[in-house]
Amino acid sequence: MGMSKRKGRGVKRHRCQHCDKSFTTSTSLKIHLRVHTGEKPYSCDQCGAAFTRQDTLKIHQRIHTGDKPYSCDQCGAAFRRQDTLTIHQRIHTGDKPYSCDQCGAAYTQQRNLEAHKLNHTGDKPYSCDQCGAAFTRQDTLKIHQHIHTGDKPYSCDQCGAAFTQQRTLKTHQCIHTGDKPYSCDQCGAAFTRQDTLKIHQRIHTGEKPYSCEQCGETFSCGGSLKSHQRIHTGEKPYWCGQCGKTFSRSENLKRHQHVHTGEKPYWCGQCGKMFSQRSNLKSHRRIHTGEKPYWCEQCGKTFSDSRCLKKHQLIHTAS
Repeated sequence: MGMSKRKGRGVKRHRCQHCDKSFTTSTSLKIHLRVHTGEKPYSCDQCGAAFTRQDTLKIHQRIHTGDKPYSCDQCGAAFRRQDTLTIHQRIHTGDKPYSCDQCGAAYTQQRNLEAHKLNHTGDKPYSCDQCGAAFTRQDTLKIHQHIHTGDKPYSCDQCGAAFTQQRTLKTHQCIHTGDKPYSCDQCGAAFTRQDTLKIHQRIHTGEKPYSCEQCGETFSCGGSLKSHQRIHTGEKPYWCGQCGKTFSRSENLKRHQHVHTGEKPYWCGQCGKMFSQRSNLKSHRRIHTGEKPYWCEQCGKTFSDSRCLKKHQLIHTAS
């Protein structure tokens, strides 16, 4: 008799009339039905947020109390939820239990895998009602919407700089602390951001995953490819407010602006002469070193500056 009772415990006798989902207890069914009715009987006395389950309310209240009862035995990081700790621990174990059946890419969280799968389908289910931009993830849409609202909820307590994302604030704070937590195991170079370290490591591996579909030239980072493509498109999105001159790269505009400001940030360690552009300093240094890397194919004469070579070549073309 006792054996048959134990066997019956796992049977899902309680069925939802709305979606045919089944449960082992009537209490579980009652909680589930709130998904359909919208009932949220448990509310937070601090902020009014409401929940369908009492245990979910309890977890939420830790936001207000600051309570983080689950801590990592590897690094001491603390969390409000047990499942968040479990996900975190995969950083240390390297465990990535969720893998893509299309390309084999693996992830620590199922939601990251689901978002990744949209890359294969091309589906972007989350769209901005302001400009129509579409995204594969809801959190990415939320961050994007700050462009329209101007909302920057994360601010630095050192200098007041504000950011749309918490991780951007965290990276910014490294300026004040001097902290560079990501270091290269090949050469020891340290960085404030993990993605910057990843790009740097391609110097050692030689990896250049970004290629130009126009000419086939490859690059180690997407930003360099984007700048390169402007050679083909002729696009010059950066313009000088003083004279209207346009540039394909922001750093070229910055260098140009020294002409208007009179700023000369580059100086020669040999004679102290100052220059507005690094390239001019480089040419100047050849006066001290005697280096003449530019040579004429017609007569073999060498020059320290490419402009001098160009001027000289006119002698040959004129004759």
